[in-house]
Amino acid sequence: MTASAVEQLRKEGNELFKCGDYEGALTAYTQALGLGATPQDQAILHRNRAACHLKLEDYDKAETEASKAIEKDGGDVKALYRRSQALEKLGRLDQAVLDLQRCVSLEPKNKVFQEALRNIGGQIQEKVRYMSSTDAKVEQMFQILLDPQEKGTEKKQKASQNLVVLAREDAGAEKIFRSNGVQLLQRLLDTGEADLMLAALRTLVGICSEHQSRTVATLSVLGTRRMVSILGVENQAVSLAACHLLQVIFDALKEGVKKGFRGKEGAIIVDPARELKVLISNLLELLTEVGVSGQGRDNALTLLIKAVPRKSLKDPNNSLTLWVIDQGLKKILEVGGSVQEPPGELAVTANSRMSASVLLSKLFDDLKCDAERENFHQLCENYIKSWFEGQGLAGKLRAIQTVSCLLQGPCEAGNRALELSGVMESVMALCASEQEEEQLVAVEALIHAAGKAKRASFITANGVSLLKDLYKRSEKDSIRIRALVGLCKLGSAGGTDFSMKQFAEGSTLKLAKQCRKWLCNDQIDAGTRRWAVEGLAYLTFDADVKEEFVEDEAALKALFQLSRSEERSVLFAVASALVNCTNSYDCEEPDPKMVELAKYAKQHVPEQHPKDKPAFVRARVKKLLEAGVVSAMTCMVKTESPVLTSACRELLSRVFLALVDEVEDRGTVVAQGGGKALLPLALEGTDVGQTKAAQALAKLTITSNPEMTFPGERIYEVVRPLVSLLHLNCSGLQNFEALMALTNLAGISERLRQKILKEKAVPMIEGYMFEEHEMIRRAATECMCNLAMSKEVQDLFEAEGNDRLKLLVLYSGEEDELLRRAAAGGLAMLTSMRPSLCSRVPRVTTHWLEILQALLLSPNQELQHRGVVVALNMVEASKEIAGTLMESEVLEILSVLAKGKESPVRRAAAACLGKAVEYGLIKPNRDGE
Repeated sequence: MTASAVEQLRKEGNELFKCGDYEGALTAYTQALGLGATPQDQAILHRNRAACHLKLEDYDKAETEASKAIEKDGGDVKALYRRSQALEKLGRLDQAVLDLQRCVSLEPKNKVFQEALRNIGGQIQEKVRYMSSTDAKVEQMFQILLDPQEKGTEKKQKASQNLVVLAREDAGAEKIFRSNGVQLLQRLLDTGEADLMLAALRTLVGICSEHQSRTVATLSVLGTRRMVSILGVENQAVSLAACHLLQVIFDALKEGVKKGFRGKEGAIIVDPARELKVLISNLLELLTEVGVSGQGRDNALTLLIKAVPRKSLKDPNNSLTLWVIDQGLKKILEVGGSVQEPPGELAVTANSRMSASVLLSKLFDDLKCDAERENFHQLCENYIKSWFEGQGLAGKLRAIQTVSCLLQGPCEAGNRALELSGVMESVMALCASEQEEEQLVAVEALIHAAGKAKRASFITANGVSLLKDLYKRSEKDSIRIRALVGLCKLGSAGGTDFSMKQFAEGSTLKLAKQCRKWLCNDQIDAGTRRWAVEGLAYLTFDADVKEEFVEDEAALKALFQLSRSEERSVLFAVASALVNCTNSYDCEEPDPKMVELAKYAKQHVPEQHPKDKPAFVRARVKKLLEAGVVSAMTCMVKTESPVLTSACRELLSRVFLALVDEVEDRGTVVAQGGGKALLPLALEGTDVGQTKAAQALAKLTITSNPEMTFPGERIYEVVRPLVSLLHLNCSGLQNFEALMALTNLAGISERLRQKILKEKAVPMIEGYMFEEHEMIRRAATECMCNLAMSKEVQDLFEAEGNDRLKLLVLYSGEEDELLRRAAAGGLAMLTSMRPSLCSRVPRVTTHWLEILQALLLSPNQELQHRGVVVALNMVEASKEIAGTLMESEVLEILSVLAKGKESPVRRAAAACLGKAVEYGLIKPNRDGE
């Protein structure tokens, strides 16, 4: 019984493998192994699992499974060959060649093995040649770079460039590493010369990239403290290069934690989890070190944001986050509570506080239970109290600044901090201070607090008059602009609801006009002008403000210039204003019955502003496109800053989707780089943001040439976002547009079709072929027909026990002409590529002949041509099928078609009759036709 069960599961696995379901096949083989298979069966099952892993591109597991098969049966030539394939992909050519030599000795006449051995032999020779020629080069490069006589020469510059290029290839990086390269690079770093330090850091990136043992060796030579300290240098380019290197080191160490201390080269190394903590500990220390540059502090925060929180909440282990909160929360709050002007003892940039807020928010979101969150709150509150109580006015300002930082990040913690005794009262009192820096801190705290539901009513009651007074009477623009933003924030409480206006008629427009005036004033510093954008982000809920804003070319130009500036904290406000202007926020239409009930009950009913109707929105989109909004947004997407949060990315995705809504606007979006910008938005961010960006990509792919819109390798990156739109949680329109876009891609090249298959799109596309909505059903059928050019899809149609072919035959007889055309096209191609399917057509449905005749008689030339090609394929496939066709009305129809005007239809019909004559089923007429 066990043997038969093993055999049955093995056969099931083989069928699943043929159909391209490699995960399913793996499961079947695993189940069979668990049933106590014989050693011979175990060898077969392990080698089959190796084949699955090869297809799934998991080469480590493929090698392991093949090795298990070889342990059971040393002469298993298939297992040896599969292991050689895995080893080759892993870069272990010397081991791969041994397996191939064994394969050739076991089967000397096997041409596949001979060819593979020749190829790998060539690769090894090339590698040996490369390595021997590189030895002398590496030594020469370091001699030039470390020669004090060569200072600043072109020769030195070229040597540094060559070293960086060499390190990008794994073989070159290995050669540098083995040539005492890390110690020599340390000497370059010690020179303190920016150019040499950049060359050293960029070379180290190549050495450490995806190579765990080299990474740990590099850290042990250079020292973790030394590496982190380079972040703090004044030279921005060097600090950024150090940041990139540390990110590569983090990635290598984290991969090591996942794989259980093994690198891709298979060497056992020290515990990477410990190295990771040492690195993070040093970054936390750097945050509060005096003498570190503001840029370096920002880079340290960026690294912590990327490295500490879990990538997915499905991962149960958040121990790293808990450790960072215990060890470094106070240090992060110290940066968040620092002021840029006047300079304090910690140097910070305009982006430092926002980066600290983002990190705090990420850490708080990564907590799993109330106890962990309560600990976070307590640590924050204790820190704020330590400054607020007994530290004088300077301490109070520091505490209030820290509360502002929390309100911009984990606002739940910020709200609790506001509730602390005396905090809110101090904020109100300091707003009236004579000192500008004190007023700035207090007004900003008031603004951030105004957006939080718990405090909004208190601030509306107590703060509006105070803010109005500051706006009217202050002589300092820096105070007036912030007071205005506070008023804007409170004034936008009604959102897009036209009937909920906080201020008197016209006041909102006046505030917006003042914001635009400040925005256009380039005499004011970028940090202050940013607040004007914050104000517009709130005021543009009002449709009258939107209309005036898009008409003001100078204001739009200033907005886009500011979005490209070093003031990165403006990004969210810019994106928010653009979402409002394009109405790309979610807005549900109220149920008419509920509206009537609300009116009857004298409840408030939201009203839409007349200028928020579709025609006005379309006109605003046109104005934004003319002003260059796409170029500005493309620059925003490229921003390497924590300020470009997932929420900010979602806003940009929403705007892009609004910009590509009209077909005639899509060319402009592509020309200004919109296609390139959408790809990262579709691959990273919130689920909603990724879906919106993917839908925008689908729209572009449908109406433009994908090879022009996404040149080079970029076109292959489009597939995954499009496939994500096929999931059932997406709307019917998103499903339809994804299918249309995938149809276009599937018609371009076999490599693109393979990418679509690899993303497991085929089962979903098949599911939509049964969809009730005719447009979705048709789009899925068209997509499947283009994919049918691939061997794997043809195998699916040819496999026994499925109704795929039947569905195509039946759809070829549907009333929907476009569906018929798609299905008949697929049928024509499949019967041409796989003649065995021709004999199955008569068996799938008794109506097959009627359907074929209807195609041949169709007035539509395309349908007729598809029908006659199907008939020709069936006639050529077998004499028996040809006889069935010649005995029916098909003969008469083909005879008429063969006498028509010169066309592909006539030629195919004549070829059918010619083949029937050859079979002896019919006789030629007197003219020999």
